[in-house]
Amino acid sequence: MDIKGKTAIITGAASGIGLATAREFIKHDIEAVALVDRSPAVAEHAAALNAEAGRTVTLPFHGDTTQDAFRHEVFGRLREQHGVVNILVPAAGITRDALAVRVNREKGVAQIYPVETFREVLEVNLVAPVYWALELVAQMAEHRFARGLKRWSPDEGVQGVIVFIGSVSSQGNKGQIAYASTKVGLEGAASTLMIEGIFHGVRTAVIHPGFTDTPMVRALGEDYIQKHVLPATQIGRLIRPEEIAEAICFLCRNSAVSGQLWADAGWHPLPT
Repeated sequence: MDIKGKTAIITGAASGIGLATAREFIKHDIEAVALVDRSPAVAEHAAALNAEAGRTVTLPFHGDTTQDAFRHEVFGRLREQHGVVNILVPAAGITRDALAVRVNREKGVAQIYPVETFREVLEVNLVAPVYWALELVAQMAEHRFARGLKRWSPDEGVQGVIVFIGSVSSQGNKGQIAYASTKVGLEGAASTLMIEGIFHGVRTAVIHPGFTDTPMVRALGEDYIQKHVLPATQIGRLIRPEEIAEAICFLCRNSAVSGQLWADAGWHPLPT
């Protein structure tokens, strides 16, 4: 599918992979892209990208991606102003890292990872991306129905693409019981949605980035990165967000790639 002239929504678009993907889409002459983030800075980034492009191509949306009403608003506004949404990259995510079970060495009492925290990560990293994806498929289904179209056929060309943001942590990573679980969950959701969504001409894929130079990874601390991340990465550095953005564009444009793409820079967990 050609990105030129299409419309897109990116969540988590005020930094990191989301912001880099927006910039990459603009390079490919996308018509409009909604930048969605819980940070109010998303408006500044949208203005800067519009200035760089010399046209109004980005629309900022400040809000919580887990809220249904906010999701409906974003899709509704973009459809009203630019037509049916073609591309979705739900990149918003959080980490709440801690050992699954930690023993207090003074009291001998085991502390279990809080279920409330697990549910928080689940809502942001798994439930929200899946429902943003379902919103795109539903919108496309309505759009096709209104035009008298039923089952999609290959001669129409792909109508939409969803790219979930997985992670190398889906292979298992110490201290990430919640985060890793959500990323594995996206794999199952993508596999199922690919089967169902293609009825309406929508492809689904997952990209699994390695440790990328984003605020989320930098929050781990330079000491942790130097001791536990870089030694396990073949290229000896953090991946640049622009490199992941290019891979996301590849997934959008190449219809033969409908499964999972590992952009991990050769990262493998170090033995503990």
